[in-house]
Parts: sequence; C-alpha cells; structure tokens
Amino acid sequence: MSLKEQYEEVLQQLPSHIQLVAVSKTHPVEKIQQVYDFGQRVFGENKVQELVEKAPLLPNDIQWHLIGHLQRNKVKYIAEFVDTVQSVDSEKLLDEINRQAKKCNRKIKVLLQVKIAEEDTKFGLEVSETKELFLKWLQGNFPNVEITGLMGMATFTDNEAQIRREFSFLKRLFDQLSLQHRLQTLSMGMSGDFPIAIDCGANSVRVGSAIFGERSYTN
Repeated sequence: MSLKEQYEEVLQQLPSHIQLVAVSKTHPVEKIQQVYDFGQRVFGENKVQELVEKAPLLPNDIQWHLIGHLQRNKVKYIAEFVDTVQSVDSEKLLDEINRQAKKCNRKIKVLLQVKIAEEDTKFGLEVSETKELFLKWLQGNFPNVEITGLMGMATFTDNEAQIRREFSFLKRLFDQLSLQHRLQTLSMGMSGDFPIAIDCGANSVRVGSAIFGERSYTN
C-alpha cells in the first residue's frame, strides 16, 4: 500500500473523537511532509535530537509531541516549541519542564506516564506517585505546565486479556483524577494495539509503523 493508503486505513479505524499522533521517529522529513499534506497535524517523536533536527524543516503549525523517555538535561532544547510532553515519569522531570517553560514565557502541556505494564523495561510513575504529583500541580506547583492527561504503554504481549486489563486500569485512574480536575487526554495504544486501547477508553493513540511502515533506520 502507498503511504496515503496506509494513513487513510488508520484513519478509518478511528472514531471522530480520537486524536491521532502520527509517530514519525526514524522517518525522514520528506515522509512527514507527505503525511502533513494529507491533513495530519499532530506528530510524535521519541528522541530530542531527532525532533530538534526535523522541526525547523517542517511547517510550524505541526503540534509536536515528545513521546519517548525524556532526560532532564534535554528539556531546554524543545521547550520553545514542543506542544506536549507525553512521557513525564518523575517529579524532577516535571519540575524541569516547568522551569524551562517559564524561561520561554509559555505553558507546556504534559501527560503523566503511568507504569501499567508488567515489563521492567517500561518507564512510568506508580499510581501513588501519579496521584501525589497531580495533587501538587492542583495546589499551584508547576504553574508553567498544564497536566492534560495520562499516558501508558501496555505489556508487549499477544495476550489480549492482559492488554485490556492494563488499559482499563489506566482508564479508571484517569476517571478518578478527572473528578478532581477534568482531564482531556488519555493516550493509550500504538500500531499493534490501538483498537483495543480505544475500546478501553483511549481518546489519543500513538501510531507509527501502521502509517509510515517499518523504521527507516535503527537508532
């Protein structure tokens, strides 16, 4: 299938209220521009260096989401232009995003990344840490960030019941926190499991290979 056909096939599987984050990591600027020309405006990158290299070469109305693990010392490179950091997995990182956003005289949207997978390799906050950080933000800490929702990655497994269990767990936490302050974004699901994520309540999905094909190169 062509790039356009792959993109449209993904769109056809998404209800109208679902935000699509097109994950463009490892793919060249030319390919991203093509998908932009199809009408896509929200793109996700995993690595700061790659995002910093690509962003100036592409239209400035793209909403860039940083979806990979973010080191504190790299926040300053994206603070001026990143729309959302989806991978906030510590208070120290949130504090640094707040600090750099203040320097840029702007507010950066963030998602708290919650550890829902049973794998040790996944980053993320424990539930108790998530609640504590959210409460601190509600109390006026981190005024230059806006916590707009939660993000999670399910275990990489063929066990659909387990994936559903993990996604449903995050949806319950999302609903619980929304009672204190209305959250907007529940980011769950990637190319292999986004239909399940939508079933479980996701309203934002991060889809890469189903749109762009396999990675262009290995990092």
